Amino acid sequence: MLQIQFIVRGFVFYRKAAGSHEIWFNPATNLYTTNPNHSGDMPEGTLRAILKQAGIKPEEFLES
Repeated sequence: MLQIQFIVRGFVFYRKAAGSHEIWFNPATNLYTTNPNHSGDMPEGTLRAILKQAGIKPEEFLES
């Protein structure tokens, strides 16, 4: 679901980072965000940090 959110918001997969992380890029805003690619649930604090990097308010994320 997180990948879909980033694609809709203009973020596209940019490259693999070290380990099991991915870097996503939004060419319209020139913002990068690093996302873990792990199995299982993502901790709330991690999701909040990703949204902050992406310039997305938590309320906007929950509405979409």
